[in-house]
Amino acid sequence: MAGTLAACGSSGGDQGSGDSKTVTLVSHDSWAASKGVIAAFEKQSGYKVNVLEDGDAGQAVNKAILTKDNPQGDVFFGVDNTLLSRALDNGLFQPYEAKGSDRIKPEYRADQGKHRVTPVDTGDICVNYEKKYFADHKLDPPKSFDDLVEPQYKNLLVTENASASSPGLGFLLGTAAKYGDEGWEGYWKKLKANGVKVVDGWEQAYNEEFSGSAGGKKAKGDRPLVVSYASSPPVEVVYADPKPSAAPTGVAQGTCFRQVEYAGLLSNAKNTEGGKAFLDFLVSERFQEDMPLNMFVYPVREGAQVPPEFVKFGPQARDPETMDPAKIADHRDQWVKSWTSLVLK
Repeated sequence: MAGTLAACGSSGGDQGSGDSKTVTLVSHDSWAASKGVIAAFEKQSGYKVNVLEDGDAGQAVNKAILTKDNPQGDVFFGVDNTLLSRALDNGLFQPYEAKGSDRIKPEYRADQGKHRVTPVDTGDICVNYEKKYFADHKLDPPKSFDDLVEPQYKNLLVTENASASSPGLGFLLGTAAKYGDEGWEGYWKKLKANGVKVVDGWEQAYNEEFSGSAGGKKAKGDRPLVVSYASSPPVEVVYADPKPSAAPTGVAQGTCFRQVEYAGLLSNAKNTEGGKAFLDFLVSERFQEDMPLNMFVYPVREGAQVPPEFVKFGPQARDPETMDPAKIADHRDQWVKSWTSLVLK
């Protein structure tokens, strides 16, 4: 999931995963946690946390697979349901059932027979819009996938590369779920004709191209529609000074695809005991309740409390598109290949 904060804990330095007192987390660029929560884990467990951020989720997963025989760390966080089968089929993780897994909501569990991954968070990939742009232009913001191909939204949308970016892939899967195997390509032809812009990853799309985000305003982004998350609007409230009474961005509820993110103990991890302790920590109540306002995702643990501003400005999608993980596994690579030929060439 996409957040806005840098990693907490030590990052880099001369301590690596070969040090039995250090547990190294490999993640995408949007990992974030409160310093106090990481410090509490370090004190309780005796392990120092080292964080290696490795690009967008798609890039990070691919790199982890390439380095699986000599991994960069002990735990990988950030593989989601769109890429899970690729990680499992390539033997990225070794089995471990984290303490507290029984408190994870059943709908988010996966790989129950082998426990190679642990669900950590969930969120919805959706088109976000800049409210001011649409008010100024006296135009209703889009509400659905169908709306995005209408002429009044020409040249307004930026999305991420589905072959390299987790939200980009999630958006592609959302269209495949909506329009089916026979209809999604025709939809993307219309979207391309309507001027959709494709960039490499979420950071570029949201913080540079999107005119509704704080970063996008500074970068003079000119696209008032972006593929991001249903939980992105709270970011624009929580970090604003002064804080607005309403989020400056909104969510097109009919464009959402549900994402679940997982963590796992890397095969050939040098510090397996430290990695197991860290996985236990990721599903603990303290981390799960710290997570929403750091990574702007929802907890998967039953009973974990969500901050009020998160509920107010970033509620979960009411009726998101979903897809069976087995279908994603069977079709993903071919869909991405077809999408690349269709949209990028």
